[in-house]
Amino acid sequence: MSRTINSIIPATRTVEGGGLVVHCPFPTRVLMDFDSFLLLDEMGLTDYAPGEAKGAPDHAHRGFETVTYLLEGEFGHKDSGGHSGTLREGGVQWMTAGAGVIHSEMPSEAFTKRGGRVHELQLWVNLPSATR
Repeated sequence: MSRTINSIIPATRTVEGGGLVVHCPFPTRVLMDFDSFLLLDEMGLTDYAPGEAKGAPDHAHRGFETVTYLLEGEFGHKDSGGHSGTLREGGVQWMTAGAGVIHSEMPSEAFTKRGGRVHELQLWVNLPSATR
């Protein structure tokens, strides 16, 4: 069966954290109701010269989970629960921030030093209020 595209709705472009460019296809004024999904963010495609990579320093999360898929780049993730790790190309990270957590996503020291392309997708999933 062939289908046609009814409309194309551009993602909203914002700058987050320490200068990280983020494109958000939903929610927008046109596309609002995706429960249990809250947001879909695309970070990149951005090419950084050595020493210029950007990230999202300490920021709060509460009441949702993030599922992060890194297509290109290398990011360190840390949270106030003492969890940390490095997400590399093709890697996935699932973070639950029920009652709240302080979290950071920053390019690794090695990636910052050499530069390169960043491309990441992050889906935000709502949690039931009982888990918050």
